[in-house]
Formats: sequence, structure tokens, C-alpha cells
Amino acid sequence: MHCHVSVYQCELLSSTLNALRYFPPHLHATLAPEFAQELRQYGHIYMYRFCPTMTMRAFPIDQYPCRTRHAASIMLMILNNLDHAVAQFPQELVTYGGNGQVFSNWAQFRLVMHYLSIMTEQQTLVMYSGHPLGLFPSLASSPRCVITNGMVIPNYSSRDQYEKMFAIGVTMYGQMTAGSYCYIGPQGIVHGTMVDEAPLKKRHEQGWLMEVSDDLDHCMQRIRKARSSKTALSLGYHGNVVDLWQRFLQEYERTGELLVDLGSDQTSLHNPFSGGYYPVQLSLRQANQLMSTDPPRFKALVQESLHQQVAAINKLSDAGMFFWDYGNAFLLEAQRAGADVQKHGGGATEFRYPSYVQHIMGDIFSLGFGPFRWVCTSCDPADLALTDDIAATVLEDISVTVTERVRQQYMDNIRWIREAGKHKLVVGSQARILYSDQIGRVSIALAINQAIADGRVSAPVVISRDHHDVSGTDSPFRETSNVYDGSAFCADMAVQNFVGDAFRGATWVALHNGGGVGWGEVTNGGFGLVLDGSEEAGRRAELMLNWDVSNGVARRCWSGNSFASETIQRTMEDQRQLRVTMPFPVQDEQVLDRALQG
Repeated sequence: MHCHVSVYQCELLSSTLNALRYFPPHLHATLAPEFAQELRQYGHIYMYRFCPTMTMRAFPIDQYPCRTRHAASIMLMILNNLDHAVAQFPQELVTYGGNGQVFSNWAQFRLVMHYLSIMTEQQTLVMYSGHPLGLFPSLASSPRCVITNGMVIPNYSSRDQYEKMFAIGVTMYGQMTAGSYCYIGPQGIVHGTMVDEAPLKKRHEQGWLMEVSDDLDHCMQRIRKARSSKTALSLGYHGNVVDLWQRFLQEYERTGELLVDLGSDQTSLHNPFSGGYYPVQLSLRQANQLMSTDPPRFKALVQESLHQQVAAINKLSDAGMFFWDYGNAFLLEAQRAGADVQKHGGGATEFRYPSYVQHIMGDIFSLGFGPFRWVCTSCDPADLALTDDIAATVLEDISVTVTERVRQQYMDNIRWIREAGKHKLVVGSQARILYSDQIGRVSIALAINQAIADGRVSAPVVISRDHHDVSGTDSPFRETSNVYDGSAFCADMAVQNFVGDAFRGATWVALHNGGGVGWGEVTNGGFGLVLDGSEEAGRRAELMLNWDVSNGVARRCWSGNSFASETIQRTMEDQRQLRVTMPFPVQDEQVLDRALQG
């Protein structure tokens, strides 16, 4: 197609043309103006008319019209990602994080469900950024689905390029577990806490927030009362977070009382100018309007708002509050806005405040611990309760055999899993998450698989993890921010993990550009593996899970992390076929000085 019109009109034509490819020609005259209007109004063609009227939720595995249970399991996970109780913007196929999609449009959803319904164990569904390329012949041992999201030639992976490619429907931002079909609701991450009242009410109704208020005076009163009585309180403020930070500062300057001991930020700043961050100067309605009518002005207000937020945080930090970066690109975008977040003398991934990966999670990852999860496809709470008990028992047995440093991690997670049921944490599918290391993950998976074989668990169980894990993500401002050998910006680990999981037994695998910190800032991947009680499922789980953790521990060891070195050496002692290249540390630093001087 040759365009002799404006760039905008050319993109409008390309987007509509691309969308019409999903439909036979006799429908084009009806759909073309409708799709063009969606693009003008929303900046993307979602194909709303094809959004199903059925209730979107995880149904028991036997209720799906599939030839294989592997395909039915994938269907279950997709529908859970689009459950209105789970998803942030289900009509736009967004599961979490403001723009983390399962698919790019509803035609893709319908095609995928069709392909899954006819898939055999000798076929693999290939997914290109939401688009189902088709079913291709493969081995029974191959993944049933291979997903890539946002794979772009590196020099064209800018935010502006993403906006154009997303608008014309050729790429998609899958966040992490949105585009890999593995999100499990707020147990994974309590997202959507922003100025929009709807998600705030949703989390309150689900029990994740104890109280909600839009009155800052009332919030200050409740915080003071909870602090004085040492009572646990989760309080959601309906308003702009910058107003809240500034009020905390005002209270400190007025009374000398510091009401915040620990602080962080979880706004979706991977997507700062398209709804991930709302500037304090505007109401929600005004912001949405300006975002569409004057993007440069909106960007300027976002950056001004970040200045105000950082100024308040810095003064509270100087007064004694400990602030850390969640890894949502808050400090990165604040730096780009010119706010005072620089660390003098720091490296490329360091700021005035530590990333929680640098401060806490990096060493936990290096011990092999990360967010392991499972979903009971029966949708029966009794199965979840039994798997909780299985997991806790397995961890209790292992905990007596490990070092003291590792045992502390085990004890924390044993307490979590023993108490999880009574806290009613489930939203959507019957799922659970805990942090476990390599031996714990493998042992839990094998024990659950045996319980399925014995009939104690009534249906298959899908095991998975967050992409935010030991090996799954290369992200220099989050997951690999404590890698200091110069390789923090390299993506070999995440890509190798995706490939290795695929040929070691995963039921489906996913590799994404973006996730957490944002488009072009991170490469990450995940998997789903169906445990059906068979010996084959047990072999797959053991082989794949061992790789899925060892890969990242080995990389962190090579970068110089001593915890990772200890962990991978113990793993090699347990697994004779595992041989990892170990680094030799420079013991005499004068060797370097002499070499540089010469």
C-alpha cells in the first residue's frame, strides 16, 4: 500500500487494513468504518463487537470443548486472566499494569479458543504478539503453545515505535504474566491502586483493603490511631498519590511527627504518558482528555508531577523514612524528568534510593528463591487446600536439611502457606503462590503430581511462576539491577530460559519485550506446565524446574554474587550432570593497578 496522505491517515489506513484481515471480504464494508472509529477514539482497534457475552472466568477443566487436557488448561488460564474480578480492563483485554494484554483484539481471542478446541498432542499453537499464526505439526514432547510478545528489532524498540506498532495492530505489550496467561490475581501483585475509584473498590470488596477514604484529614487520623495502638491497617486513599506524599510532609513539618517509616511507589510508570501515571495538577477526567488531545502538554505535566512527588519523598527520607524503588520505573522516569534522584558516583542502574532487588531480592534470587505458583484446574477449593498442605509439608521436611540462611526463607514461606487459606486470598482461579528455591519447587511439583496420580487431588494442576524470578527476567533496573559485571543490560539469561524450558518439558512458554519496568527496558519469559499425575509429567517437571532455577543462579554466580556461588556449588554436588563454569576472583587487586599503570 502506497500512502500519498498524512502520516496519521496512513496509520489509520494500515490499522484498519490489518484488522480486516481477520474477516472475509463480505464483512469489510460493515467493519471498516467501525474499526476506524475505534482507532480514532481509543488509539487501537479492540474489535469490541466481538467481545463475548459469556462470563469470563476459570471453569473446571472438564467443561472445555478440547481434545487434550493441555489445551483445556491453557483455555482455563486465559479465561482467568480476563475474569472481571481479576483483570484491570477486561474489555480491552488488559489483565494488569495499565496496558498488559492477553491479546490485542477480540478476534485473536476467538481464534485462539478455536485453535485450542481442535488442537492435538502433535500440534503447537504459535502466537505472535497476540496474533495466532496457526497450529503447526510438532512432537508430543514439544510445547503446545509458544508465545512471543513485543519482539522488536532492538534499534526500533523505543516507546514511540511501540505506540505506532501497537496502533496498527502488529505488536503488543504483554507485561509479564498477562501475555503468558499465568496471572493469578492479587496474590501475584495487588495492581491498579491509582486515582481511578473502580479498582480501589474492587480491592476493598475482595478484602485486600480494610478501609477506603477520599479524605486526607481522615487518613491522617486513621494512620495516627493505628500507629498509637499498634494495630494493622490497610487503608486505600482515593486520590492522587502526590497529594498524599505532600500531606505526609506537611504533617511532619507542622508537628515533627514522621507518619511514614517505609515508603515506595507502585504507579505504572512503565507507561507514564498513556494512563500509567496521573499528574497531580489534573482530575482523572481532565487527565484522560488531555492525554488524547495534547500529548506533549500531558507529558510535561507528568514530569512536573514527578518533580513534586520526588521533592516530598526526599524531604521525608531526610527526616528518617526509608524509601526504596519497587522496580516500576519510578526512579527511572523521575530521572528522565530531571528530578533529584541521582546517586553521586553511582553506576548506570543505581539511583539515590535502592531498588528492592538491590537491597533485598537480589540475594534471595541468588539463593534460588522466587515466586513459584500453581493452579488447581478442578476449580475446587478442597484441591487447593490439599495442595497447600502438601507444599507446607514438603518445605517442612526440607527445612531441617538446609543452611541457616536458607532455613529462614523456608520458615517464612511455611508460615505463609499454612495461614494462606484462612486469609481468603483467592481471586479468580484456585491458585497459590509462595517463594521457594530449586529443591523446594521440584519437590512440591513431584508431590502434587503424585497426589493427582493417587486421586487425592481430583484434576490436573498447572505449575508456573512469575516472570519476576531468578532466571526469567533480564531487567537492569529491577531483576538484574544487582548484577555489577557489566552484563545487567544483556538478555541472554531470559532468552536461554525460554528456550531451555521449551525443550525440557513446559506445556507452554512465553518470551516478552517489556514487563514491570516497561517496553524496551526488559526481556522476560515464563512457562506453564501441566501436572496430570503421569510419570511423564513428573519427569518433565523435574528436568524443567531444575533448569529454570539453575540457569539464573549460574549467571548470578558468574557475575560475582557469593550467595549464588554457594548455591550453585551445592546444586552441583546434588546433581552430578550439572557442571557450571565458576569464576576465579581476583585476590590481589594490585595486579589490576599494575596492569592499568603499565
